Amino acid sequence: VHKNASLLCCLGLYKPLLDNSVNAKSLSLRKKKMSLFFFSVTQEELREMREQPINSQAEQEIIDSIEEVYFSSDSFDMVQHELEKLPPDLNLQELEEYRDKLKRQQGAVSKRVADLILEKQPSYVKELERVTSLQTNLQLAAVICTNARRQLSSSKEGFTEASLGLLANQRRRQLLTGLLKSLRTIKTLQRTDVRLSEMLEEEDYPGAIQLCLECQKAASTFKHYSCISELNSKLQDTLEQIEEQLDVALSKTCKHFDVSHYTKVQLAYSLLGKTQTAMDQLHMHFTQAIHNTVFQVVLGYVELCAGNADTKFQKMQYKDLCTHITTDSYIPCLTDLCKALWEVMLSYHRTMQWHEEQDKEEATPATGTNSTYESIVGRTYVKKKLEHGLTRIWQDVQLKVKAYLLGTDMSSFKYDDFILVLDIISRLMQVGEEFCGSKSEVLQESIKRQSVNYFKNYHRVRLEELRMFLENETWELCPVKSNFSIAQLHEFKFMGQCRSPSVSPNRQASSSTGSGEVSLFEQYHQDGNPFEMQIENKEEETEDVLASNGYESDELEKSVYQDYDSDSDVPEELKQDYVDEQTGDVPFKSVSKETMRSRKRSDYCLNKANAPILTNTTLNVIRLVGKYMQMMNILKPIAFDVIHCVSQVFDYYMYAVYTFFGRNDMYESSGLGLISSRLRTTLNRIQESLIDMSMGPHGPPDERKEKVPIPHLSQLVVLTASGTLYGLAQRVVATESLVFLAEQFEFLQPHLDTMMPSAKKPFLQQFYSQTVSTASELRKPIYWIVAAKAIDYEQMLLLMAGVKWDVKEIMSQHNVYVDVLLKEFEMFNQRLGEVSRQVRIPLPVSNVLWEHCIRLANRTLVEGYANVKKCSNEGRALMQLDFQQFLMKLEKLTDLRPIPDKEFVENYIKAYYLTENDMEQFIKNHREYSMKQLTNLVNVCLGSHINKKARQKLLAAIDDIDRPKR
Repeated sequence: VHKNASLLCCLGLYKPLLDNSVNAKSLSLRKKKMSLFFFSVTQEELREMREQPINSQAEQEIIDSIEEVYFSSDSFDMVQHELEKLPPDLNLQELEEYRDKLKRQQGAVSKRVADLILEKQPSYVKELERVTSLQTNLQLAAVICTNARRQLSSSKEGFTEASLGLLANQRRRQLLTGLLKSLRTIKTLQRTDVRLSEMLEEEDYPGAIQLCLECQKAASTFKHYSCISELNSKLQDTLEQIEEQLDVALSKTCKHFDVSHYTKVQLAYSLLGKTQTAMDQLHMHFTQAIHNTVFQVVLGYVELCAGNADTKFQKMQYKDLCTHITTDSYIPCLTDLCKALWEVMLSYHRTMQWHEEQDKEEATPATGTNSTYESIVGRTYVKKKLEHGLTRIWQDVQLKVKAYLLGTDMSSFKYDDFILVLDIISRLMQVGEEFCGSKSEVLQESIKRQSVNYFKNYHRVRLEELRMFLENETWELCPVKSNFSIAQLHEFKFMGQCRSPSVSPNRQASSSTGSGEVSLFEQYHQDGNPFEMQIENKEEETEDVLASNGYESDELEKSVYQDYDSDSDVPEELKQDYVDEQTGDVPFKSVSKETMRSRKRSDYCLNKANAPILTNTTLNVIRLVGKYMQMMNILKPIAFDVIHCVSQVFDYYMYAVYTFFGRNDMYESSGLGLISSRLRTTLNRIQESLIDMSMGPHGPPDERKEKVPIPHLSQLVVLTASGTLYGLAQRVVATESLVFLAEQFEFLQPHLDTMMPSAKKPFLQQFYSQTVSTASELRKPIYWIVAAKAIDYEQMLLLMAGVKWDVKEIMSQHNVYVDVLLKEFEMFNQRLGEVSRQVRIPLPVSNVLWEHCIRLANRTLVEGYANVKKCSNEGRALMQLDFQQFLMKLEKLTDLRPIPDKEFVENYIKAYYLTENDMEQFIKNHREYSMKQLTNLVNVCLGSHINKKARQKLLAAIDDIDRPKR
């Protein structure tokens, strides 16, 4: 049996020796098969196979010839396999041969197995000895375990149940003590919600958050309890509720900033670690506050004016809601709107101040810690966020006010109401400039649009009113006090309120903080509102510029001359109210006392009070200019449009005065240069650009809209009566009121210049140099008409024609025509005095009148001398005698020095004595004489000292002079 078992063991190893690719499972199966194979082979056969001599190579070939299927699996049926291989027809010989082959294969395998068994026999013996030793050791170990269990049972009874039991009880006691403490803490935690509610009602947000965070920390310690997990969730909900209430509390600071309240809110957010989030929320609340504030203010006025409970307005957009504001409620609503927006901006300003103070307090903390670094980063973020928010908030304010401004057409507003609107917006722009340094482009553009629209309509109506005033003006003197100044008018009060004309009066309070002046945010830091003063500004201020019943008080009458002696009480404007005699310009320096006294003596001033000469229309024009300047002062962007309109007002007034009193082609062709080229250019420009010369709706509508119909003189004004010197009083009032108006414009030039944009200043300079400065030049054509009609020059020519000039002896008596002419001048002087009882005739006016009369008289004399056919040397001497007599008597009638055109007459008389060559030179140099006068001069000299040849030469020279004119 042992031999067979060893054989079977060896058989299990034979296949791996043949083929290493067979696994252990297949080996076991093959062992079973091979064992069956060997049992089926007789001992004799095995012995025969072993005894058969075979070499190792042949043996290996035999083993290799064994079919692979014999090594496949345990379930292989070898008998069935071999039977299936049998052919249908059996051949005994073949079967025996096949059997022998199988025997050989079996023998080779058996031999190989036997060899392997013999080779492994020592190892088998050694392993068997180890198994026996292991069995002995296991028996010993079983005895040791039995003894140990017996000793452990004895220790349990004597030690564990006694000593360790006491220790376990002590440990259990300690656990229960800790549990009791935890239960008490849990009980306290469950009662904190009541305390949290009380703190929230007291607005103690930092304390509530601190308590809630401590409770959360405690709850996380006891989170292993099921009740604590629910409490932790509840605390989280409470914390979120606190954050919501904290956000509401933060939003309240946007309208009414309170330091203690805001301090609590910021401390609460810092405990939550959400300082930056709070700043983001704050800006959102400010934006929302601006929107809600303006909407509620406008909605309140719209619903109040609507007068019903219709709620359709609440669903409107803010921009559409602004279009429903009525004219009456426009200014109150705008004022309340600005007040409300001021409160929001003041709150933001105070918020920034709070953070700046906190930064100063936290500027020197302990360095080198992470908390300090995080604090610096947080403060930097807050600072940048606040600075960036300034522009955003002001932009929102501008857009809201812009929508309100453009929602209503203000072209029909009263002037004072519109000025008040401009003043409010000007104050608002000042707030914006102090708030964030903004130039308020949005507000400027919107108010500019409204202002241009309003001003065009306003100016068009004012020009029509001015035309109506001019056509109904009787050119009577408006009685004003001698110290009258435009600064006394209500419309020019703003000029006295500001130290510099370039600064708006409303901006004076805070225009220069470096001058010690307080900004609006400092001035109204605690209470008050910068927009409340608008109601006070609307109150009318009284004026006292008119003299009582046309005359001033006795004290003023008595102090007329004293005013000239002491000019300390004379306003600076009055010191400039005297026009230069030659140029008509207003001097920039004050007039000396001596000059004022001399002018006082020379004036026709029977009224005693040397008051300015102006009419009601002039006063209205000055007031209108003041209103225009107010508009410019408040709103600089439309300054050029306004100044252009101011120039049109002056142009129209000047053109009207010229049309009424100075236009007369008959006298303009006198050759005396009454109208300079500059004045003529100015009048033509005014006519082309401003005057509508058409008598009906002709021409482009836009062009007619910009022009004004030509004015017509009132029928009540009579300019043809010789008794009134052809309306001299009216002419003086009209002309001198224009000159006075020009003087006031000269006084206002520095103010206008500061308001004018730099790019448009050339227009202003041109207006003054070509228009305002030419106003005084109108005196010449206007007073020329009076001078031309006041004296009968034709009668003098007739009288001169009857004089015999070819006398043979020197005459000692002048001719009668000189007396007649002087009599005319005396009558003129008398009438001038009569007119002066109605209207004071200033020195420049009297000078112009006398100059015109004397010039006309002198030219009439020359014309009379030029009509002489025959003249002797004695006749020429008589001419000189007549002229000297005329000059001597004339100098007693007038203070005008020198006598105008004196040389004009003298040179013509003396030319009679010139030689041929001198006469030719005289003709070339004196072109002021007419061709007729020069020709007559040559003809009269013929025969005395000029021959016919010389006469022809001189006449040719005269013709050469006249040819360019033709």
